[in-house]
Amino acid sequence: MNGRTPERREDAPSPKTSPAVDAFLDAAAAARPRGGEGRLAVVLDATMSRQPTWDAAMAIQSEMFAAAAARGGVEIELVFFRGFNECRASGWVKDAKALAAKMTAVSCRAGRTQIGRALKHVLKRAEASGVDAFVYVGDAFEESADLVCDTAGQLGMRGVKGFVFHEGGDPEAGVVFKEIARLTGGSYHVFDLRAAHVLKGLLGAAAAYAAGGFTALTDYARAAGGAAGEVARALPRPAAGASGG
Repeated sequence: MNGRTPERREDAPSPKTSPAVDAFLDAAAAARPRGGEGRLAVVLDATMSRQPTWDAAMAIQSEMFAAAAARGGVEIELVFFRGFNECRASGWVKDAKALAAKMTAVSCRAGRTQIGRALKHVLKRAEASGVDAFVYVGDAFEESADLVCDTAGQLGMRGVKGFVFHEGGDPEAGVVFKEIARLTGGSYHVFDLRAAHVLKGLLGAAAAYAAGGFTALTDYARAAGGAAGEVARALPRPAAGASGG
């Protein structure tokens, strides 16, 4: 992990969550003594093609990450792109209500994907203050594969794993998304929001990894099963003696 010292703050009541979310929180709490809070960048495609499933995705993501922020263990930055040349970042958030408000306030606007721009922002964060992992949630790819994969490779060299969650499974986008996951030493997964619990498990697994490395991920996957187990099996296992953070 990044070795940051957690800040003191008043305990806040945890929101009501599903058993899968509770399992993640337990894993994150157990992992916290490894050295402060982890950092997870959540990159979202907010272009118009995702509008039909956006509200459902926001509800799932808000539940998972608001609960995580309320209990500690991981700092989260929301990064999203949409419209014409619009790419924004929230800054690191730990407060549950603030995080939920930022996520649910985002709406979709027509435009081309800006994955490369968003990943460059994550890279700058990694260089400046450290990032443990990033999540990417999207359905399309409309830019230079070479440039995006170059940035992904730089993130991989810094140990920032990418958890790429592909909505719908478009084959052309899938080729690049799989390469982003490979170059970062992360994992690639397809989901369909008709099975909303799948995205919840995928996001929980990524957050658990950011909070406590491979150990927290496997603990979460053991408790939650399903899609979380898929992530744990897909992620390259750390070498013997490595922490996996």
